[in-house]
Amino acid sequence: MYAVIKTGGKQYSVKEGDIVFIEKLDVEAGEKVTFDEVIAVIDGENSTFGAPTVSGASVEATVVKSGKGKKIIVYKYIPKKGYSKKQGHRQPYTKVQIEKISV
Repeated sequence: MYAVIKTGGKQYSVKEGDIVFIEKLDVEAGEKVTFDEVIAVIDGENSTFGAPTVSGASVEATVVKSGKGKKIIVYKYIPKKGYSKKQGHRQPYTKVQIEKISV
């Protein structure tokens, strides 16, 4: 059985036991998190799709850690104008482990 949840403006397909990197949440490591915006729950032939969410469905997860991703380089350049700008970015994330999917 797996579910499609929405958090941080993105959708994630998760099943029990998965470890997922999601957008940063203001939660400490070791705490429980409940995702109530469940878009779909697929269990073989017993599939439930929400319009827009499945009522009464939730996904429980435990926060493993929070951190920052790898650095990416953003380089802007305009030829013949003497303009160039180099900038780095590290996206913050929260690593969660999916514990239970309930319908």
